[in-house]
Amino acid sequence: MTGSGERGGGRGAEGRWSLIVPVKHLGRAKSRLARAVGPHREDLALAVACDTVAAARAASGVAAVFVVTDDPRAGPILARLGAIVVGGEPGTGLNPALAHGAAVARARWPDLGVCALSADLPALRPEELDRVLAAAAGHGRSFLPDAPGVGTTLFAAGAGHPFTPAFEGASRARHVSVGARELDVPGTDSVRRDVDTPEDLRAAVELGVGPRTRELWVRLAPRPLFREGSTCAEGVR
Repeated sequence: MTGSGERGGGRGAEGRWSLIVPVKHLGRAKSRLARAVGPHREDLALAVACDTVAAARAASGVAAVFVVTDDPRAGPILARLGAIVVGGEPGTGLNPALAHGAAVARARWPDLGVCALSADLPALRPEELDRVLAAAAGHGRSFLPDAPGVGTTLFAAGAGHPFTPAFEGASRARHVSVGARELDVPGTDSVRRDVDTPEDLRAAVELGVGPRTRELWVRLAPRPLFREGSTCAEGVR
């Protein structure tokens, strides 16, 4: 486990939440963007994760960000951004990886709530994340649906409540089925705008992405699949 993960000035566990951010091996990340970004796919996945973690670290309601990854490139870079990098993934999918990170977080700060956050939120704004976390504080378990309303970008479990993430695919319905409270927080588009396709990326850019994603966007936008009027679906086949 690497990285301090705590804010300067000894803030540490004063915050309400430990955030768990899962980062895939870059070689397997963002496969639906492969045709759109070509050899830059891993760089884009890393840039998006870095912008997500940097924004999450700036949220006042976040005590620490735990990044679950065994990627040898992503881990050290995210640790330098202040994340606590948790290795030893169980290798059985996203939700077990989140549970692994949550166990580490709760062992360190058992009195804090634990919140899983997607790693692909390049437009994330700290103040919007704070509003979602404040809403989550009123419930034992809660979640935020993604922009299309099918998946999930955030799942929170307060201290003492079971951490039961059900990400991937139609996770909104699964989270409802296990009794988690769906959050409806106006003005939090950046927390719901995850990126899996070229169309998603363009929508995130319109919201305003972080500096690392912006730099790559400027380089990649001239590619045919990103031009105005192009068929974004071409990039997801």
